[in-house]
Amino acid sequence: MRLKDKVAVITGAGQGIGKTTALIFSREGASIVVADINEAQAQATANEITASGGNAIAVKVNVASLQDCEQLARTVIEKFGKVDILINNAGITRDATLAKMTEEQFDQVISVNLKGVFNMTKAITPFMVEKGYGKVVNTSSVVGLYGNFGQTNYVATKAGVIGMTKVWAREFGRKGITVNAVAPGFIATDMIATVPEKVINGIKERTPLQRLGEPIDIANAYLFLSSDESAFVSGITLSVDGGMVW
Repeated sequence: MRLKDKVAVITGAGQGIGKTTALIFSREGASIVVADINEAQAQATANEITASGGNAIAVKVNVASLQDCEQLARTVIEKFGKVDILINNAGITRDATLAKMTEEQFDQVISVNLKGVFNMTKAITPFMVEKGYGKVVNTSSVVGLYGNFGQTNYVATKAGVIGMTKVWAREFGRKGITVNAVAPGFIATDMIATVPEKVINGIKERTPLQRLGEPIDIANAYLFLSSDESAFVSGITLSVDGGMVW
């Protein structure tokens, strides 16, 4: 088991990539904190883990609130006594061209995708520092590297996450903590379920592997960066995008 006796906090774990990651990490021996703003979905994921013999708790959290994140951290420490892994996976989209994007749409995405990563990392890392060990994995995106039409807010957050990852790798390395990012390509989740088929086909054509990614593809990248196999890897952004060309 690659994560035996580890405690992992995974945000946005009620569905999609986060849920798949929670299930995989549990099978690899970790105790899971299923963190999600949707309490029912979080509990369903936790129940699925415990039903299969794993150890998990569900915690409702709004990552846009530092107070919520700090309360989650206290809950984790009270329950498990430590936290080894933080997967900053939660994210939202509010797409529109710049001409049509509202201030509210911009602020919503910044609050969750960028400030949410700041909040969770700020709340969790003091306990990692105390133990002298930790793995932080942030979720960027292929569009954070290359840009994308109609996603000013989303791209800004995902590019920002890459920048924060590089900073934190420098700040926390001497404390025994690695900080890395994963940049998923287009993954078959609910987030892109409303994208027109014509657009999806265009994405596949620009992807050398000629398909969308699956949640397991990202979960496996998270797993590598959360395991001791990546002990000397920090500050990187790992693209998991099927070799996408732009």
